[in-house]
Amino acid sequence: MRVGVVGRGLWGSAAARHLAKAGVDVTLIGPGEPADRNTHRGVFGSHYDEGRITRKNALKPFWVEVSMASIARYAEIEAESGIRFYTEAGAMMAGGAGFMAPMDEGRRLFDVPCEMLDAEGLARKFPFFRFADGVTGAYEATGAGHVSPRRLVAAQNAAAKKHGAKVLEATVTGLDESKGGVEVATDEGAHRFDRVLVAAGGWTDTVLGREKRLDVYARTVALFEVSEAEAQRLATMPSLVYEAPEDPYLLPPIRYPDGKLYVKLGGDPEDVPLDGPEAIGEWFRGGGNAEVRDHLEHMIRDLMPTLEIRSVSMSSCVTSWTHDRLPEVGHLSDRVAVCTGGNGAGAKCSDEMGRRGAALILEKIGVTV
Repeated sequence: MRVGVVGRGLWGSAAARHLAKAGVDVTLIGPGEPADRNTHRGVFGSHYDEGRITRKNALKPFWVEVSMASIARYAEIEAESGIRFYTEAGAMMAGGAGFMAPMDEGRRLFDVPCEMLDAEGLARKFPFFRFADGVTGAYEATGAGHVSPRRLVAAQNAAAKKHGAKVLEATVTGLDESKGGVEVATDEGAHRFDRVLVAAGGWTDTVLGREKRLDVYARTVALFEVSEAEAQRLATMPSLVYEAPEDPYLLPPIRYPDGKLYVKLGGDPEDVPLDGPEAIGEWFRGGGNAEVRDHLEHMIRDLMPTLEIRSVSMSSCVTSWTHDRLPEVGHLSDRVAVCTGGNGAGAKCSDEMGRRGAALILEKIGVTV
């Protein structure tokens, strides 16, 4: 039984690891990170970054469940791969009563351990934040913080190979299913498999050659450089999701490949759709929207008025959304399955989503994970 997994991002790499651990002959297919994204003409991934929030609390119970399952396996993935990707810096959700009510439903359902903070508690514990009146917080001190998505993908790839998976650095251009199997066409030639799992994020519709089912939106993130001393002052700063129209998320100081420390803020004031691979590629090459960057700078100066910022930069990303705002995980045929649709929440829970994608393949051959 030969299985191909299309997509070497967070979900596809996780799926390959789970399949390989189950003893399946699996090949993980996808390109690596481009050397120069400004001139790259192929596909892009959204994991080319050093900071994504990881936490258990969420506004829908589904995301609590899959995140808890993934976080519980972080240590296992790090041990198998020898690559560290997780920092337990803590995480918090903060907002008014209407925002916190659905979060509290999931917290109670799954017994998420966290500290509930009123306005006075927030000011005392995190004096560098300035929240609006009426805001309360749910703070997870353990099992939460941030992951490097770039290093998490590297860890999943390394662990998958350790368990026998093959990794093919190639770009998939299409699938051709027949009674004898599935032919996967790539820029490095064609490869035939008994079954295929497609976990290609915003490129999934293109790989499958189907009508658009995913809404892919442009996202700009702002990076605020801080000094070593400022990072030390913010040593207790957790990752943060807070109530605002932009659905913002904030990361504490993280060291990036250029050696500098950045506080990262994401949250777009409007959804800008990207229709098709050309639009997605052009967006990644463009590096983001300067107006959104400036808007995010205004937001962080309001939230963290004492933050000492050395410089401001930005980067481009995309998010892939399903119509029901839950992942698409299912069989498209007897031989082809799909696992996609992170809906802006796919990094922290990626190992569990990859496991569920792998389970679609394994159930066809009588193996469970």
